[in-house]
Amino acid sequence: MKITFVKGDITEQDVDAIVNAANHTLLGGGGVDGAIHRRGGPEILAECQKLRKEKYPDGLPTGQAAATTAGRLKARWVIHTVGPTYAESKDKSQLLADCFRKSLQLAEELGAATVAFPAISTGVYRWPLDDAARIALETVRASDARVDEVRFVLFDQPAYEAFTALARSD
Repeated sequence: MKITFVKGDITEQDVDAIVNAANHTLLGGGGVDGAIHRRGGPEILAECQKLRKEKYPDGLPTGQAAATTAGRLKARWVIHTVGPTYAESKDKSQLLADCFRKSLQLAEELGAATVAFPAISTGVYRWPLDDAARIALETVRASDARVDEVRFVLFDQPAYEAFTALARSD
C-alpha cells in the first residue's frame, strides 16, 4: 500500500473512503466531524441516526469504526471512528491504533482502494502530534488490509510536518 501526505481539507479529497474523527454520538460535532457532516449533507446524518438506533444505541465505542454514505462528498463512503482523549495518566495508544486498524479493515470490506485519514485525536482530544503520527504510521504500515493508497490529510502545517518528518525518518 502506498502512503501519501496532503496538507488540506479532508472533505475535498477524491478517494473511495474518508475517515471521520467522529464523536461517539455519530451526530456531528466540531473539527473534522463537523466539516464532514456539513459538506456531506443530511444523508450522512440520516445514516448515522440509523446506526445509533439499530446498532449503537449508546454511541460508537472508542476505537471502533462504522461506515455510512459520503452524501455530497466526492468519496463513496465515510468511515466514522472515535479516537481516544489523551491522558498522561493512562496509556490509550492501543485505542488510537485501533481507530486506524479497524477503519482499514472496514475499508477493505467495503472494497475501497483509496482511504483518507485525518490526524485522529489531535484536535480537541489533545493527543500530541508527534505521538499520534507515530501510532498512525506504525499501525497503517503494519496493516494487511488490501487498499492501494492511504492518504493522510493534515489540516495545518504543524500536523503536516509532524507526519512527513516521521515518514522521512523511517
